[in-house]
Amino acid sequence: MSGLKVCCVGSGNWGSAIARIAAQNTASKDIFAKDVAMWVYEEQIEGRKLTEIINSEHENVKYLPGVKLPENVVAVPDLIDAATDADLFIFVIPHQFIPRTCKTLADSGKVKPSARGITLVKGIDTGGERGMRLISEVISEALPDMAISSLMGANVAKEVALDQFCETTIGSQNENDGRIWKQLFDAPNFRCRVSTDYKTVEVCGALKNIVATAAGFCDGLGLGDNTKAAVIRLGMMEMRKFSVLFFGDESRSETFFESCGVADLVTTCYGGRNRKCAEAFAKGGKTLEQIEAEILNGQKLQGPPTAQEVQIVLKAKGIDNPDKAYPLFTAVSKICYENMPVSNLIKCLQNHPEHD
Repeated sequence: MSGLKVCCVGSGNWGSAIARIAAQNTASKDIFAKDVAMWVYEEQIEGRKLTEIINSEHENVKYLPGVKLPENVVAVPDLIDAATDADLFIFVIPHQFIPRTCKTLADSGKVKPSARGITLVKGIDTGGERGMRLISEVISEALPDMAISSLMGANVAKEVALDQFCETTIGSQNENDGRIWKQLFDAPNFRCRVSTDYKTVEVCGALKNIVATAAGFCDGLGLGDNTKAAVIRLGMMEMRKFSVLFFGDESRSETFFESCGVADLVTTCYGGRNRKCAEAFAKGGKTLEQIEAEILNGQKLQGPPTAQEVQIVLKAKGIDNPDKAYPLFTAVSKICYENMPVSNLIKCLQNHPEHD
């Protein structure tokens, strides 16, 4: 098990931050090959290629400015070149791009049958037998030989990159894979706990962005911490209910007390892109697309599209009244895509069935 080559599929702020941690560990542990190949969607930055800047200056000046990357993070503009001979794949791109990216990898014939993958992608996909597929399942459908784990937690990218202490949760189908991923990511200021409740770990990472969007609406409306606390609690209840609906007894309550659960939810509701953009949207005058373009510097919102996808999933599951069964999730979707007034969020909180 020596010389495992790592490929990071993605190079946004979170992709660059996690590649930095992985590269620090690959440089010091013999089971890994030293270099981490980081696939970078090529862009021109003031007349220079972004990959050339990263490889010469060791800084992702667009998505993670001010943070030095280890010299063994190697920016690669071609996905297949980055993936060739890789043993460990880190998927960290917006969930909308996962199907196309994985198809490209599959069609290349360059992915080893023995390769493992881990998704840091927070979202869900509509479809499949149960009306919903986790991102790990989308990856597995394209790359069926690849065992997929997940990493979710209270991990604001810039804080991770600045080595501020935090925790994360690795969800893995088997303990051996969990141990390998922990060796790749665990660090004194990035402590990893492994859970075999991998489906719950992953679904927490997707659903918390919906709740964070609702929290941002509260901020845009000028409401205080009491209201936001109610959003967090009621949002957590809907997250738990949704997980049980799809995974039954496989979904363990204690998983919601890991970093992927309550910690990630609290962090995201007080910081992060979904809260920030939702606050701007609630103040009025601009569409989500305009706000995304102005604030996120090329990054993508996850909360609003996930809320919309959840409505499709619930309908496919036979939930006829999602506004009653999942009122917070449904309100976020209707505010973002059906012109419901943001102020109606308060009615949703007032009449939530958790109060009956």
